[in-house]
Amino acid sequence: MSTTTILAALLIVAFAALGAAKIVAVPAMRSRAEHVGFTVAAYRRIGALEILGVVGVLVGVVVPAIGALAGTGLLLLLGGAVATHVRNGDGPKEIAPAVALGAIAMTYVLMIVGRLS
Repeated sequence: MSTTTILAALLIVAFAALGAAKIVAVPAMRSRAEHVGFTVAAYRRIGALEILGVVGVLVGVVVPAIGALAGTGLLLLLGGAVATHVRNGDGPKEIAPAVALGAIAMTYVLMIVGRLS
């Protein structure tokens, strides 16, 4: 199993879980939405984008360019998450998951782009 495949699997599992939780608005996600100043509907839309990112990463197994674009989209969502947490005065504990997933997404994208070059 290649490193790119492992990174893709990590992104798929993480964002499938997070996106689904946002879409169905589990209580923890409702609380997070309220904490950062988003409506539940807005959080659901973010969850839908995360699920679309998962689909793109899955398609990326066959069409690497799509995987790279999906990974970039997830990276942009994570940048927004970090900015939102910083804006709300959250500490490292709240920001760390987005930073860690961002590092995984960035590495995944760079590995695919490196192979496409």
